[in-house]
Amino acid sequence: MKLLLINPKFPESFWSFSWAMNTIIKDKKAVNSPLGLATLAALTPQNWEITIIDENVEPIDWSFKADIVGVCGMGVQVSRQKEILEHFRRRGIYTVVGGSYASLCPEEYEGLADTIVSGEAENIWPKFCVDFLAGKPEKLYQETDVVDVTTSPVPRYDLIKLQSYQKVSLQFSRGCPFQCEFCDIIVMFGRKPRTKTVEQIGQELDVLRAQGITGVFFVDDNLIGNRALAKKLLHFLAEYQEKHHYRFSFGTEASINMAEDSELMALFKQANFEWVFIGIETPSAAGLQETKKTQNLRGDLLTSLRTIYSYGIDITAGFIVGFDSDDKTIFDRQYEFIVSSGIAMAMVGLLYAAPKTPLHKRLYEAGRLRNINTPDNTAPLTNIIPLQMTYDELVEGYKSLYVRLLTHHVTYRRLAHKLPHMKQTLVSSHLSLKQKMNYFWQLFWHGIVPGGFGCFYYFLKSLSLTIRRPDLLATVITDWIVVLSLKNFWERSLNRSLVKTETLLELLQRRVIKNVQEAWQTGLVALRLQIFKDRPSVWIDLKKSFDAKLSSRLARVLSKTLKKNHEVVVINCHELEESSWPSLGILLQKLKQYRNQIHIHLTESLYQHLYAELSLFQYSLILV
Repeated sequence: MKLLLINPKFPESFWSFSWAMNTIIKDKKAVNSPLGLATLAALTPQNWEITIIDENVEPIDWSFKADIVGVCGMGVQVSRQKEILEHFRRRGIYTVVGGSYASLCPEEYEGLADTIVSGEAENIWPKFCVDFLAGKPEKLYQETDVVDVTTSPVPRYDLIKLQSYQKVSLQFSRGCPFQCEFCDIIVMFGRKPRTKTVEQIGQELDVLRAQGITGVFFVDDNLIGNRALAKKLLHFLAEYQEKHHYRFSFGTEASINMAEDSELMALFKQANFEWVFIGIETPSAAGLQETKKTQNLRGDLLTSLRTIYSYGIDITAGFIVGFDSDDKTIFDRQYEFIVSSGIAMAMVGLLYAAPKTPLHKRLYEAGRLRNINTPDNTAPLTNIIPLQMTYDELVEGYKSLYVRLLTHHVTYRRLAHKLPHMKQTLVSSHLSLKQKMNYFWQLFWHGIVPGGFGCFYYFLKSLSLTIRRPDLLATVITDWIVVLSLKNFWERSLNRSLVKTETLLELLQRRVIKNVQEAWQTGLVALRLQIFKDRPSVWIDLKKSFDAKLSSRLARVLSKTLKKNHEVVVINCHELEESSWPSLGILLQKLKQYRNQIHIHLTESLYQHLYAELSLFQYSLILV
């Protein structure tokens, strides 16, 4: 049996850090490795031939000869997930869909895949494999029991290109004891955390250590959900690290009450945890009470964060605006809190009522849900109707908050608030001196210098904070990379308007006519404005004959334009003659540095011909 497992390409989002990956950290292709598919592969019969493709680091082979194609996916991947399923079903290959969103909303996949796998896979995936071999696969496999994660095997890390990722994913526990109203974790995994044994974690770390991995992300939604077992894990990790000369640096997600326990914090430090993601959500006590996030009400939030800093552990965090108790003052309050907290990687989102959550149920019953489905919680839209302000006031306040947070002087202010509290030495980096210097100069030339005098001034001022603490230099560099990457993402992806897109269209028309006038007049190149993925976009239609000379000229036009404009351009290639395909390859090679701003429409045969070049870009297959 040949099984192909696919992790769909993520649309660019807050977590993509595309600018950083493309200009600074060029030796990596994605932030985190896919854990679910590696676990699924380990649950598959040993005599099956298994291939895992993560579209975020390598292209899909659309002609792959498989008996079964399995596609996972989170909410933000649903659109791409469905495209992949449609393609392989069209080829007559048996398709299976699973992952977090299929587990939460299996009903949305009816008719899109031959089989839906909903829930944790340890029990139901082996049953599917048996049924498939017997020729009797069911349409839906849904886990209804509590899965014993101590039976979960070591993931098939050998099937993943681990060196392509900044961090490799590993899991200790599932479930969270808290009951935040907006969260779907407790819906899927329950409120009683279930954990693997420390021996299981040791086996997984042994495998990763053998493959030269140094950065590991514990993907637990709350690593300290069961504090006693978390301490047992941390004791084990501290001993493991000492035995293996602190080979790994770790990151994870946890609740802010970790700061209450000095023994727990000391163990985090001894185990070599570099950072932790915390759901802070809001400085508003009323908002926290309303959403039942009472664990954040036990003490002063800033004091707790500074306690964590004092152990040499950096913090990333999630924030939300739009709770029922939020009025228009929430944007200033969030701004002041985030700046005072020193958190650079602050994921600020609008409150969104995810399906099946208590929040969704409450707002549905109150008639306060809008007909909007956006799985990206950092998009400037939401499905809720706010109480204390209008919907437009909420969205505009959110946009304004983001703009304020991403200014250069605020980046310096956040560092100035954070660094004095980092009393202990931070986790030592496994990067070589050469890598560190390369990242520094890439940041300087591609981020600081283009940012102008203000950026240069506040960057130097930030560096001055480390004169007496050179061990904090890496934190300054990292925070600047993070903020500049988020700023680039915001300007290109979120802060777009029809007026700006129309201006870009006019600019392109003038430049295209000037540089490729003959092609323009004969209809080989056409420009238009069209809505693409709910946003206005400029479309370039390449028609029939398209030679190398025209390709080079168009590349110069687009390079000059995209360098100064952050809009998305769609290049529609489905009418190109086969003789013009090599010329398209030349165009794409010259535009690869702008790949996050370009989406390509193409046929399957054209994709197969330009496999390597096209895989760099966002693309859609036109099924003909």
